[in-house]
Amino acid sequence: MAKIDKNTEKIILGLDPGTSVMGYGLISAKRQKLDLIQFGVIHLSKYNSHELKLKKIFERVISLIDDYHPDEVALEAPFYGKNVQSMLKLGRAQGVAMAAALSREIPITEYAPKKVKQSVTGNGNASKEQVAQMIMTLLNFKDNPPKLLDATDALGVAVTHHFQGGSNTTSSVKSWKSFINDNPDRVK
Repeated sequence: MAKIDKNTEKIILGLDPGTSVMGYGLISAKRQKLDLIQFGVIHLSKYNSHELKLKKIFERVISLIDDYHPDEVALEAPFYGKNVQSMLKLGRAQGVAMAAALSREIPITEYAPKKVKQSVTGNGNASKEQVAQMIMTLLNFKDNPPKLLDATDALGVAVTHHFQGGSNTTSSVKSWKSFINDNPDRVK
């Protein structure tokens, strides 16, 4: 693995996949200095079909990648719930976001929600509001009270990725090509 120059600026796209609202946030990281580039949400509840929602997620993630040229993508992994249908839909949303990044050869890393909360606030059981307050402090912006909690969650994923040094044991995929090269036995 190549050694990363800590003096190099890195742009990280954080994503908080959802089927009603999907949060995104872009930060610039150089050494320990973090700067906010952009954040927002994709409102999906206005679309009737799940397939159309997935298409919109793919298109918006591609658009963010093409506009901001992130070096890495960090996603919040779906939490395990009791409703199987909700989990399936959330997993699809995450998969479409991952496919968009992979189509542009951008490395992806997933983080569990508790890992993000722990990394950002020091408390793995922190509320969305607590994560938002810490993100606003870390990235030096105001939004009182935070209106876009899914966006600040996405920024939390990006910040966690930076704090973790850009690596996580959950998953790290550079591209389809590297996956195939690393896993020839899994390709038919």
